[in-house]
Amino acid sequence: MKSLIDEPTLENESVSFLPTTKKELTELGWKECDIIIVTGDAYVDHSSFGMALIGRLLEAFGFRVGILPQPDWRDVNAFRKLGRPKLFFGITAGNMDSMVNKYTSERRIRSNDAYSPDGKADKRPDRATIVYSQRCKEAYSGVSIVLGGIEASLRRAAHYDYWSEKVRRSVLFDARGDLLLYGNAERAIVELAQRMAKGEEISAIRDLRGSAFIRRKSDPKEAQNFSKSKEEKEKIVQLPSYEEVKKDKLAFAKAARAIHLETNPGNARQLVQQHGDRELVINPPPIPLKEAELDRIYELPFARAPHPQYKNTKIPAWEMIRFSITHWGSI
Repeated sequence: MKSLIDEPTLENESVSFLPTTKKELTELGWKECDIIIVTGDAYVDHSSFGMALIGRLLEAFGFRVGILPQPDWRDVNAFRKLGRPKLFFGITAGNMDSMVNKYTSERRIRSNDAYSPDGKADKRPDRATIVYSQRCKEAYSGVSIVLGGIEASLRRAAHYDYWSEKVRRSVLFDARGDLLLYGNAERAIVELAQRMAKGEEISAIRDLRGSAFIRRKSDPKEAQNFSKSKEEKEKIVQLPSYEEVKKDKLAFAKAARAIHLETNPGNARQLVQQHGDRELVINPPPIPLKEAELDRIYELPFARAPHPQYKNTKIPAWEMIRFSITHWGSI
């Protein structure tokens, strides 16, 4: 298990904001970004905002990270503002599920959005993870897509969608993502970036804890995954297929129970769920970060303020936590 306190580059003292435009990229002396994070939230450089925490962590390990906060999903050019990332686009709907963020439990549109400038409620699309991913693919053919955040985590397997009252397939299929990272993904995102930087294809990275991906039985590259020994197969839980859980409530309940039982990182097994002629594979959840790792992450040089582009506005979520102290502990 890779530690997040082994790399000396974590001593990065930069306090400038991560770039959000070509101009800011040029001012840093960069020609391109290694990783571009697309988020449904306004960019507040504070550890309470997931995109900032992951961005600063990757920066600390030497990666050039850019952020596209709340890009106009109706215009593909909004996803070209920082150019094509060298490694991948990291897609997140933001600190909240985009549907919960936009609609009340009665399916009425909310009048405000705490994670947007001046609380405006029209800054992100429905199912933002899917829309952002599709726009990135449209902007740059063949670009690698990594999904993350609470929306992707909760929708990683076939799931019941309250808003449409239907069982939807894993978000990976609709978003056409290459990899999904769920849970505390700090170790996984760093290892993924490092391996890709060394030339490893994202399609070959299949062993990260807290990751999910899609495979085809007909793909020669995946053939070895279907010829496992009996001992290896005992470490795999076959979930009822998407087609089964879509039409059978009992099958859905069995799948939900199996997923719940495999959430303990100490003994969880790999989950596999058939979706048509493809399989969704969900690796065991990540091991919790150690105290020293958490300390190093939260000591990273955050600007602890909204990006200057919001100087004439207020971001309600920032106003709420700006004087708070992050604390964790155990009982």
